[in-house]
Amino acid sequence: MFARRPIDHGAAGDTLSSETQMATMTSSPMATPLSSATAAQTSTRKEPPPEKLSDIRRRIWVIVSFWLIVLLLGLPVWWKTTTIHRANLPLKEMLDWADGKACRPVFPLRISIQANSLPEQEAQNLLRLTQHALDDLNDFSGHHLRLQLSSPAAPQKRNDEPDTALTIRLLPGDAVTATLDPYEPVLDITYPPNAAPSATSASSSLATYVAGQLRSTFAEEQAIISYLLSSNSIPTDYRPQSLTPEAAESLAKRTTRSLKYAPTYHLTFSLFTSGPLPSSWDIEAAIQDYLKPVLDLLSPIHNFTIDTQVQLYASPGVQNQVLSKDDLSSFINAAEWPLSPSIGGAPTVNFIVFVGNQTIALSSENARDSAEGGLTTSQSWLIPQWGTVYLLSLPHDTAHVSVDALKQPLLTFTSHLLSLTGTPSSGSLPLRLSTLSRIRSADLLLRASSTLGSLARLALALKSISIPSSVADGVSKTIVHLRQACETLGEAEGLRHARIAEAEAERAFFEKSMVGQLYFPDEHKVAVYLPLLGPVAVPLVMGMLNELKAWRKRKREAAEKGKEKKKD
Repeated sequence: MFARRPIDHGAAGDTLSSETQMATMTSSPMATPLSSATAAQTSTRKEPPPEKLSDIRRRIWVIVSFWLIVLLLGLPVWWKTTTIHRANLPLKEMLDWADGKACRPVFPLRISIQANSLPEQEAQNLLRLTQHALDDLNDFSGHHLRLQLSSPAAPQKRNDEPDTALTIRLLPGDAVTATLDPYEPVLDITYPPNAAPSATSASSSLATYVAGQLRSTFAEEQAIISYLLSSNSIPTDYRPQSLTPEAAESLAKRTTRSLKYAPTYHLTFSLFTSGPLPSSWDIEAAIQDYLKPVLDLLSPIHNFTIDTQVQLYASPGVQNQVLSKDDLSSFINAAEWPLSPSIGGAPTVNFIVFVGNQTIALSSENARDSAEGGLTTSQSWLIPQWGTVYLLSLPHDTAHVSVDALKQPLLTFTSHLLSLTGTPSSGSLPLRLSTLSRIRSADLLLRASSTLGSLARLALALKSISIPSSVADGVSKTIVHLRQACETLGEAEGLRHARIAEAEAERAFFEKSMVGQLYFPDEHKVAVYLPLLGPVAVPLVMGMLNELKAWRKRKREAAEKGKEKKKD
């Protein structure tokens, strides 16, 4: 139905040639102004529309909200969770105790005088003259003997007042003599009738004699207390006169030999034999007969626990029959002898009985060269701060060590135990034990005060160290008991308070949670927190800086527009 028209190739050729011509004309130099205008329009950046004021305020509030969360919530939480708790300590008062400013140890010893044979006026005058003589002889005001006249109704054997250190009984006799009772703190002084002063006498030889006896009786105690005070931070005007070098050396050896004070000591009695015999001993009965009375006297100062053991086939570290001084240090075979360790935290005092035929040479010469040279020998030696070894010689067929055979070893152990606990060596046993109580009180008081000073200096030097509330409570208890100990120094109550103060001070100083902070310095904190805080802080800081720049730009543009308006 439809007729197909033939294609006119000539017309198509004309159309193609016209398009080519238009392209040629476009690329010709005459078309340059048109192309430059088009390029200028496309290269010009289209400025964004001005930001709305509400959007700017919204962005500012977002940034401010993040910073408020960090400053008002994040930093307080971080500070609270990472800060080191430091309880308040009375540092000034602690240093005063350490420097001897809070308490000056004073030992006012009461001496009771029983002069029932003298009239009241003569006895009072004798008391006054003796007190003056004592004050003239005493160069240490901290150790003061105070005399008091006992009533005629007082007991003749002893004074039952607990605060009386010594009782002097003045008895008529043929000559002036002095005798110290070995079992009671009583000093008996006899005097002829013409030696007693009258009621108006200004001097008396009997008063001078009594003062000299009192000074010699308490000379060792005064020397020990002087040594303790001189080795601590006591004010110079309160210290006694300097001790002689010989006395200071002797007291230093005594201090080195004795054990550190502890409320409880554990006593271990061991029987070591080089063979199968003896295999048993009556140690319980021997302790009950020879050692228990002394332990009862020491019970107000120390508590004691006891255990025993028998070890057969125990060879010593030295096989010589006569031991020299150099052999004593290697005699104990610690590698094979099962010596009991400390039980329950209490220091252990070892008492060893070694059955054998060995002796100890007391000569400075070598005892190995000649066992028949007339050497003086001994059977025991004391090891400082450790115990005693006793060499017991028994027949070879002895299977059981009786109480009688253990008498001398137990008496030696008793004497050495008193030495290890720091008991003075002169005077009667009750007087020595009362002196030991006063010495221990002074020692504990000074040690507790020194510990408080060390804790205060530690808290001042290390600002980042933790101080738990338990440390503050311990310091408070220590100061309370130190005050009470200082007021009752020299009495049994003073020893109890000094013991509690020393224990509380040690517990506060060695608090585990406080010592652990010594190994967590500030540099370590920075190394831990910096990698965590860096990624969080960078966006916040950069956002704040960008907003400040934008605000300054808007402020500058607003200022320029204001100037243009003024010009127009």
